Amino acid sequence: MSESDHLAIPSQQPGNVERWGWYSMGVNVILGGINLVVALASGSLAVRAEMVHNGVDFLTAVAVLIGLKLSTRKTSEFPYGLYKLENVITVGLALMIFVTAYEIARDALFTPPTRAVVDPWMLGGVVLATVIPLVFSHYELQVGQRANSPALIADAKEYRAHVFTTGVVFAALLAQRFDLPLDRFAALIIVVAIGKTGWELLSDGMRVLLDASLDPDTLLEIREIILNEPAVVDLDWVTGRNAGRFRFVEAQLTLRVDDLEKAESVTRRIEEKIHEAVPHIERVLIHAEPMERTHLRYVAPLADAEGTVSPHFGEATTFALVTMRLEDGIIEERRILDNPFLEEERAKGIKVAEWLVDEDVDVVFIKESLRGKGPVYVFRDAVVEMRETKAETLEGALEEAREEDVR
Repeated sequence: MSESDHLAIPSQQPGNVERWGWYSMGVNVILGGINLVVALASGSLAVRAEMVHNGVDFLTAVAVLIGLKLSTRKTSEFPYGLYKLENVITVGLALMIFVTAYEIARDALFTPPTRAVVDPWMLGGVVLATVIPLVFSHYELQVGQRANSPALIADAKEYRAHVFTTGVVFAALLAQRFDLPLDRFAALIIVVAIGKTGWELLSDGMRVLLDASLDPDTLLEIREIILNEPAVVDLDWVTGRNAGRFRFVEAQLTLRVDDLEKAESVTRRIEEKIHEAVPHIERVLIHAEPMERTHLRYVAPLADAEGTVSPHFGEATTFALVTMRLEDGIIEERRILDNPFLEEERAKGIKVAEWLVDEDVDVVFIKESLRGKGPVYVFRDAVVEMRETKAETLEGALEEAREEDVR
């Protein structure tokens, strides 16, 4: 989006969103006035139909403004807010559009024919009534999309319908100057266009009222955010829904923690990341279950091939990864991995820690305190335990682990 667009479009604050409801009412008054003057002077059925269209839209704009003001309020009877009120208004707008289409169709089919009088100034008035909604809908739609407001988006789409129908009116009046009686046909075309817009708005509004899911791309983005959290072992499911301009997300996952305070810290961090990455999130509800542990994976930095525990975490030449069964302390897997970051000059310890987290380690044996250093924060976020050991060898550290962890 260009810099000029940012200057032209107000922010997403509720007051600015509501302001566009007032703007819409003003635009409808102007359009209705233009079409009223042209309709009275010309006697055109198509212009009169468009004037009725404006009248209905004015009442709709009033309803949109009421919805924007009330949708974010919460009461004791509605503790989750009145967010869906905007979608109710969208459905109401669609129904009013259908009523408008019916009235126009009835006039076009059953009203006795009359000859319209067309002067150049009338054509100019219709052109003006085309340009105004075209410009206004461009900005209102952008504001509605940025604020995720279904009421504003619906209103902007209805103005787009005005652009088309007023163009049809212009063509009918121009044809009348050449003695081509297209007035009734123009009115029926307006009926089809209005009906199509009404159906689209009704469909979109009802999807939200019936708690249809968030779109697949948004759910995929949320899923990736959750799975990128190091402390998450498994994601059972994630779902979400729209309510008005806001989104609600719910997920169930398994964490590498068995401590309530740590679990709350992890879920709070996930919620913050989702709020930062996905716009218009009102609430994230995460159900977290602790991982049932039958094994623990230990890692120790080694200084040599004999299994001496290195006193320097990031400088260790190799790392031993050992998987122990907690039921009886049996070693089920043992691997020796070369330090892939041994030659790194900067952030060596952090990179090693991130690498080990990717290896799904549970406990890291260290000889020196890492307090205040980068690896501490990596392991803390991933809920990996750092355990200082007095043992000089890997076998001694594993014996300490048996005494502490085996059931």
